[in-house]
Amino acid sequence: MVGGDGLTANVKKETDAALNAHGLIKVRVFSDDRAAREAMFQTLADELSAAPIQHIGKLLVLWRPMPEKEKVVDEDRKAGPRDFKVLKYSKRAGQRPEVKTLRVLGNQRLTPGGNVKRAKPKPKISLKKRSQAS
Repeated sequence: MVGGDGLTANVKKETDAALNAHGLIKVRVFSDDRAAREAMFQTLADELSAAPIQHIGKLLVLWRPMPEKEKVVDEDRKAGPRDFKVLKYSKRAGQRPEVKTLRVLGNQRLTPGGNVKRAKPKPKISLKKRSQAS
């Protein structure tokens, strides 16, 4: 919102931040002078490199394409937990199946029966067998 002080540096800063976050924003101007609102609209559009979309009454609409965010890829990151929904059917006919949500960690697996099992660790090789393999 542009108050009685007009178009200040803080207003431009907040408008720029809003355009970076949302792309399309509405700015309300509390001024009765139409020519001043038109000037503010053009000034905001030019200084923030935004496209002036619409000016209806005291409402200004600005658009600017949002900057693409870079995703940081961590090579050491392993698979995170996964959530599964498991249906357990009742032995009695006519009852609804029970729905359970299970969290499975990276070193675990889900069996067909709906149980969570850990992955088997690698077997330890004795020194004797290691020396024979080399």
